[in-house]
Amino acid sequence: MGIHKSRHFHPFTTSTGTRAPMLALVVSLVALPAFSQTPADALAFEGNSQWAQAAEAWRMVVKQNPHDAGAFASLGLDLARQGKYAEAVPAYKQALALNPKLPGIELNLGLAEFKQGHFASAIAPLRAASAADPTSVQARALLGMSYYGANRFAEAVKVLKPISDQDPGNSELSEVLARSCLKSKDYPCAQAQFRKILERSPDSVAAHVLLAEAYDGLHQTDQAIAEYEAAEKISPREPSLHFELGYVYWEAHRYEEAKREFETELANDPASPQALAYLGDIELERNNLDEAASLLEKATAHSRDLRIAALDLGTVRMQQKQYPAAVKALQRAIELDPDSSDAHYRLGRVYQAMGNKAAAEKEFAKTRELHQKLQKQ
Repeated sequence: MGIHKSRHFHPFTTSTGTRAPMLALVVSLVALPAFSQTPADALAFEGNSQWAQAAEAWRMVVKQNPHDAGAFASLGLDLARQGKYAEAVPAYKQALALNPKLPGIELNLGLAEFKQGHFASAIAPLRAASAADPTSVQARALLGMSYYGANRFAEAVKVLKPISDQDPGNSELSEVLARSCLKSKDYPCAQAQFRKILERSPDSVAAHVLLAEAYDGLHQTDQAIAEYEAAEKISPREPSLHFELGYVYWEAHRYEEAKREFETELANDPASPQALAYLGDIELERNNLDEAASLLEKATAHSRDLRIAALDLGTVRMQQKQYPAAVKALQRAIELDPDSSDAHYRLGRVYQAMGNKAAAEKEFAKTRELHQKLQKQ
């Protein structure tokens, strides 16, 4: 993406693009032994795009003059040009420690952190770079992307929306903004952004799916279903797509349609634990205990982290009077979500059926506590 290509700032270049006056100043300030590298040597290497040799020359310069902020900045720049971002970061930080007003270094530092995927660490320098130059689209876009990468979605929206409005043709930026809107539960914003994407790319499966999620967040079930169905027509074997549509049907208690989609997902991916779990839930709803147990056991075999599978399996085993198995499954459901009262209540009923009154009362007391906590929210 365009914003990843940085316009680096060279501390030894003047505003007119010339280097000689700044170079003369540095040479006059730095007294080096004859055998040492000088800023002139480093700049000569840079002129020939010899970034490794330039970096080594700057290392010699800062060794001789550890208070030279510009030399540290140049060292960071030449390391970054080699993709050595982890080494560039401390050089940039030292430059800023020596001279916090050195132009462009905050942006270079933020970019180096961003390139490493250190999004949280990139935020502070990029925020400073944006404040120093509010006209810099690169700094603001990188800041917005860093907020997104750090899961600070609402802040990403605030930064990226004005940029996207100015550059509506930037598809990648629009998608990150739309996803940020969705993640921050700003569903109207998400809808607007995904519609823009679909106007440009009507066959974008991702845009249809994410717009469906926005509709689902607003409880606009029919519109969500329509978007999922549009995505299915474009890519019938898209991973998880049939499960997502089935889940919307399941939420609406349209179990026959949900079952059809979950079974289609299993046809595409026989090991889909989510599809197995929700099919098991439908069979439990229909009181088909043996079929539900079979599906739920398969789901938990593929993934122990699906709460609905553990909860439903505990319920099935309780109804089948297989109490030890019920206890095990319900305890797992509680581990996955300790603050949900339903698993505590069902576990209390199992203990009650087993004649363990003390354990049952403990679970019922926990159920009451969680209900009261929910009412206060």
